[in-house]
This record gives sequence, structure tokens and C-alpha cells, in this order.
Amino acid sequence: MPEISRRAFGGLVGGGAVTAVAGTAGAAEAASAERPFKARSAASTGQRPNILVILGDDLGWADLSSYGAPHIKTPNLDRLARQGVRFTDAYSGSATCSPTRFSLYTGRYPGRTPGGLAEPIADKAQGLEPDHPTLASLLKKAGYATALIGKWHCGWLPDHSPTKSGWDEFFGNFGGVLEYFSKLGQLGTYDLYEGDAEYKDLRYYTEVLTEQAVEYVGRDHDTPWLLNLNFTTPHWPWLAEDDAETGAEIAAKIRAAKTQAEVSRALNHYDGGSVEKYTQMVESLDAAVGEVLTALRRSGQEENTLVLFASDNGGERYSYNWPLSGEKFVLLEGGIRVPAILRWPARIDGNQVSHEPNFSPDWTATLLELGGARPDPAYPLDGKSLAGYLLRGEELPERELFWRVRANRALRRGDWKYYQDDAKADHLYNLAADAREQADLAPDRPELLAELKAAWEKIADSLLPYPAS
Repeated sequence: MPEISRRAFGGLVGGGAVTAVAGTAGAAEAASAERPFKARSAASTGQRPNILVILGDDLGWADLSSYGAPHIKTPNLDRLARQGVRFTDAYSGSATCSPTRFSLYTGRYPGRTPGGLAEPIADKAQGLEPDHPTLASLLKKAGYATALIGKWHCGWLPDHSPTKSGWDEFFGNFGGVLEYFSKLGQLGTYDLYEGDAEYKDLRYYTEVLTEQAVEYVGRDHDTPWLLNLNFTTPHWPWLAEDDAETGAEIAAKIRAAKTQAEVSRALNHYDGGSVEKYTQMVESLDAAVGEVLTALRRSGQEENTLVLFASDNGGERYSYNWPLSGEKFVLLEGGIRVPAILRWPARIDGNQVSHEPNFSPDWTATLLELGGARPDPAYPLDGKSLAGYLLRGEELPERELFWRVRANRALRRGDWKYYQDDAKADHLYNLAADAREQADLAPDRPELLAELKAAWEKIADSLLPYPAS
């Protein structure tokens, strides 16, 4: 079969899909305005950027209108994409919440640390150890002020906290999920904190986080800063701003729960939600991002603030992932390929699209380099910095992106992806020609399959083993 280049495929599935799927004049204009990424030739000013990293929670690859969603309107994130670079082949570090956060915070595969083996973290015994270097601790050492607002999901008090891992300030929830109004969370207890102290606020959580982020970016900062802004939207339970009554029903079930399973069942909200409700939640996320970006502009810091928007993993249930297969929890494309947008007006031109494969640990390495911070040699990064590509036009060398979860394994090299399913069957896909992963080429290319499988096993051998379950 003829092979399509990654660059050509990105044009089809990236900008082209917006026109084909959405079919609107606005989407067509946006797609036609995008041009392949090219680094700006202007010399560096030498000024280090502020860094604003915004994560959506369980937001699927095509859940933004700029990525092809025909029914979800995300004007603020679409504008962010027009002002910067939209990545078509960006991936999360894992297929669930906390392992990806480990990979982003440490720049390493989740399996490098005991806490990263949980998929996801579910009890107080697990977490990111405070002595492990993080994006925040390394940038802090380089002179940055650091803050995390929103979902942490890398352990609970008393042993684990953002303020123990390099963030000067923390406002948010420790667990992986909470009811948006009562703030009752994963352990069945109240889960909204400022630092290590409970903070009472029963308003809709996305609104609360937005207010905190607006305040932070609007301050009179005297040093460059890092803000990790981690929304829980659009993660279940399926609640929008006008759903306080439904939220109260879920909260009552949590309070009445006798077991952890009953708490989880209430929060999973299997008896609720709809495509329409999910659309409301994504559009609420978009509006929240818009408020934060407006505050950033009003503060006069927009020009030299690098904004990175992404999702922590693929979408789930009501997400729009077309044309990808799979969803959160699995290593098919729909479980790990995510929207990613980068804007830095001082150094990077807008209206651009990049089809270069990248994943969460790459952004850690990139942000450290741009912030003038050095990785700790005792904890070598698994990610590769994209700074040379973004700022100096350097070619990215061909390399392998690696994922491991209990049920699956995956490795991408160029256009080729090795995937092992939960039945331990090996598959080989050419993503340039088959993003939906339906044409299994393993029987046709046994040598390549064996080569990629061996490459996966070599990396896996360097990781911690999963504990016996």
C-alpha cells in the first residue's frame, strides 16, 4: 500500500479534518490560514518567559472545534491556536490521569517512580516523593516563582503535596475527581485546599479555579513564574454550572456511602451525562481559559508568557475522538493522542501547525531549557527538548515514543506504531495511512514488528516492575 508522509497526513487529519468534519466557513478559513511550522529567524532577546501550562482533564483529541469537533464551540482555544502552534501529533505520557502528571512533572516515564505505577493513584499510600526533582523544583532553583492551581492527583497529605515538590503555592484538589459543588472527592472527603489547609468554597469548581488563576497572573510579579493550571473539566461527574441540584444528589450518595466502591460509583456518574452536557462542560473550560488569557493580556505579560494547553489523556464516554480508535485507559491513539497548543508571541509566530510527534516528558525538557534550568543528573529525563526545533529551526531526530500500562504496550517510531492489546496480541500500524488503527500490518512486516517490540522491551526493562496485583 502507498505510504503517506507524516507531514501530509497531519494536513489531512489536522487542519483538513476541521473543514471536512465541521463543514463551517469559520473552520475552513482557520484551516486554510494555517501554515506548516517554521521557526522565527529573529534573534533571542535573552529574556526568560513566564510559563503557563493549562491542562484539561479527559479532553479528547478532537474535542476542540480547531481539531474538528462539529458540535463543540471553543473560540478561546481556537484563538490561542491561531496565535501560536497547533500540534496534530501530541501525546500524553500515559492513558490515565496521575501517570501522565508524573511524566509531565518529572520529565520521565511514569514507571521510573513507585507512585507512577498506579494507574491512577487511588489511596494515600501512593504519591510523588518530595525528594524527586520536578519541573517546579528545578525552575524554582533557577529563580522562578511557582504555583499549582487545580488538580494535583500525585498523592495526598500528609506525605505528598505540590508544596513538598517545588511549588511555592497550591490551591486545588489532591485527588483525581470531585463533585464540582460540594468538593467531595475520591476518598469520600472534602477535597479543596489552599496549601495544606482546607478552603471552603461551594461554587462550581471551574469558576473557583478560574478566579484563582486570574488573580495569580494579574499580580505584580518581580520574577518569571510557572503556573500549572489543572482544570478537572470535562472529567465526570457530568455537571455544568447550572447543575447544582444534580451535584447535590451525587454528594448525598457520597455521604451515604459505606464503602470506597460506593463513593467511586457515585462519582463515576454512570447514570448521567449526555453529549449535550459534555459539550457544555468543554465550552465552560474554553470560557475559563479565555478569562485567564484575558487577565494575562491586561497584566501586560502576554508577549513574554509561554502558554501551553493540552489534555492529560484521551477522552472518555462522551468525548469526540474521530477518526481515532480507543479512549482513556488504553494505548490506542484515542487514549493517548491529545490536543496541544503552544503560544509565545515574543518568540513564535502564529497560524502554524506542527505534525512532529511529541509527548508530555518532551514538554518538561523544553520548559526547563527555555527557563534556564538544568535537569538533575541523578534523575535523567526521558523527554527531549523541543526548544531547538521551536526557536532555531533544528530538525528533530527520529526517536521512539514509549508507553506502558498494565493492560497495553505501545511504541511509536516515525509513522509506525507497535501496539500490544490486553489479550497480549501484537499489532503494527502505519499511522500516516491509518490513524484509526484498523489495518494491522503485523503479518506483512514481521521484521519491523520484531524490531519495534524489541525496542519497547529494552526501555521497559529499565523501569520498575508493577507490584503484584
